[in-house]
Amino acid sequence: MPWHVLGAGSLGLLWAARLAAAGLPTSLILRNHDSLQRYRQAGGIQLVEGSQQRLLSLPAQTAAQPEPIQRLILACKAYDAEAAIASIAARLGDNAEVLLLQNGLGSQAAVAARIPQTRCILLSSTEGAFRHASFGVTFAGQGHNWLGDPGNPVPPAWLDELTQAGIPHAWSDAMPARLWRKLAVNCAINPLCVLHDCRNGELLEHLDEVAGLCAELSQLLAQTVGATAAGGLLDEVRRILQATAGNYCSMLQDVQRRQRTEIRYLLGQACAEAAQRQLHLPGLGALQARLRQYLLSLGLPAD
Repeated sequence: MPWHVLGAGSLGLLWAARLAAAGLPTSLILRNHDSLQRYRQAGGIQLVEGSQQRLLSLPAQTAAQPEPIQRLILACKAYDAEAAIASIAARLGDNAEVLLLQNGLGSQAAVAARIPQTRCILLSSTEGAFRHASFGVTFAGQGHNWLGDPGNPVPPAWLDELTQAGIPHAWSDAMPARLWRKLAVNCAINPLCVLHDCRNGELLEHLDEVAGLCAELSQLLAQTVGATAAGGLLDEVRRILQATAGNYCSMLQDVQRRQRTEIRYLLGQACAEAAQRQLHLPGLGALQARLRQYLLSLGLPAD
């Protein structure tokens, strides 16, 4: 059964390239005909892993193509996810499955509401990748991928294909907690890196500020998904900052490219949940206000 990958960002290209390199039938779904033409001119996906470089000429198409889809990886930005799934919803066959590879929280529920008859599988990744060209992706850091479906705990048979493609993964029965924990880590790192205009490692010079945020985010995690998910947040954030010291976080990369950020699905989601639960988290609210003001000063959307 073929894989379809909708979204040509760094992780979408990485997943598509690895599946295709393993000999699994994989097609890339691109935004429009202009993007499809640029892809064909590039000759495929250029994958860089360490000192190795490969060109993988997998087929590509637009959403308008009528070919049915049974297995889809939705790898676009969180703010594009609902429109993206709507563009191909009519192509989803009976028993189709959609893997949701979005940052933060909020977009997953919106996508699932658009395709209520389709199984949606949550996916959380700690792998690192960045685009070095329009259809060139560099695998920048080993990590892991957790998949799960809170509505159906039975793992799908195709997990073996991820093993075949060299994609490290595990099936998890605790995906909401994993997604909330990842959201908290991102909220402790990304907004401050944007406001200080710094690499991840430079945030260690502002550790008091990071610690204050982690304390409030831990309170939020304890209320939403339990004390287990809240424990040791600052230690984890510190380890990530040290391990990725030379990297620019994804939100700062978006700002540097003058592109829309995913603030709504990260910090916005955290603040909305805190307000709903009547949690007093002043540092988190102040950070959201500072980041919104900064984004507006650059002419970027603040949601």
